[in-house]
Amino acid sequence: MPAPYLAETLLLEGPDAMAFAQAQFSSQVSSLATGQWQFSAWLDPQGRVRALFQLARLADDRLLLLLRGGSAAVLADALRRFVFRSKLTLTALPSRGLATGPAQPIHEIHGETETLSFGCGTHSMRITLEDAGDDAWRLPQLRAGWPWLPAQVLNELLPPALSLHRLRAVAIDKGCYPGQEIVARLHYRSGHKRHLHGITLSQMATPGEALRFDAREVGRLLDVVATDAGIEALAVLNDDAVAQAMNGRPNAFDENPLIRLDTEWPA
Repeated sequence: MPAPYLAETLLLEGPDAMAFAQAQFSSQVSSLATGQWQFSAWLDPQGRVRALFQLARLADDRLLLLLRGGSAAVLADALRRFVFRSKLTLTALPSRGLATGPAQPIHEIHGETETLSFGCGTHSMRITLEDAGDDAWRLPQLRAGWPWLPAQVLNELLPPALSLHRLRAVAIDKGCYPGQEIVARLHYRSGHKRHLHGITLSQMATPGEALRFDAREVGRLLDVVATDAGIEALAVLNDDAVAQAMNGRPNAFDENPLIRLDTEWPA
């Protein structure tokens, strides 16, 4: 059994923390109220997702990023190159456990920095002081289409492939931020050929694993959870592979046959 997922968190604090986040991150950070969280991302100039996270506003000048994959220390080092004269500090906090808590209104946060609870509607997601938590939160979030990014897909996927507009993790109508021009072009011109899907697999697989058809990569697994009813997964799939599966080719993948397409989320 794989180890429970860990909370990789990054603290931004200082008089310019909000302005810095608004200029660097893809969501409408200026609309985030104290005591709330939102999905957000940091993109490269080509619009690819370098980091996806839940962004919590702890105070007027204090933000916490709960990364959905990746390393907080690596992200902090990369962001520091853009601080220049801004008055803020970036601190990668020690890794913590993640645990599942009771139902809590979505986007609410409660608790202290190192024991924060993120409201997710049917459940909450808690940062714990213990080394190990639990992974019960993964299944409802997988079914809701909330991506968790394994290392293999960091810096590889564009926002439409992760349905980030649906999650309000990217804003079209805000000022410039890295990758904003690409985000706007993809939104208004569409034509993106990779989308987020909930699927059922006939055998266990590993998050980050490539899905191949005739030796050609046609998708990537983002998260995989075994349930009593089967093996559920969240995956980014090429549209042509989905079309083949829907045209009577349900076992379209070479090594990890897809036995059912369950859900498709819009770009």
